[in-house]
Amino acid sequence: MTAPEWFDICSPDALQARTFYQEMFGWPVHVLDDNYTLIGTAEEPVGGIGQDGPDRPYTGIVVYFRVDDVDAALDRAQMLGGGRRMEPMAIEGRGRIAVFTDPDGNPVGLVGP
Repeated sequence: MTAPEWFDICSPDALQARTFYQEMFGWPVHVLDDNYTLIGTAEEPVGGIGQDGPDRPYTGIVVYFRVDDVDAALDRAQMLGGGRRMEPMAIEGRGRIAVFTDPDGNPVGLVGP
């Protein structure tokens, strides 16, 4: 079974979202800049909160799952009736990420080498 690896919360007001979730759950945060905050420690983050905008592929919460091959997983999602939402991109210290939509339009993240 594939377990969640990472999560992102993309909000029209990243500062408000960061404050809300930090106060709601007591999450430790590491602010990278005005647009993105890591959840957890800088050494071991487990997710992030980012600013929504025209260059962002989604708004809301997206859970990322680890796969052996991001490109093959995107192809499989399309074959099964999903769609590509964010093409693969390299993230320092994390490998490559991408986002697809399931047949209902829900965004789902992938992370892999």
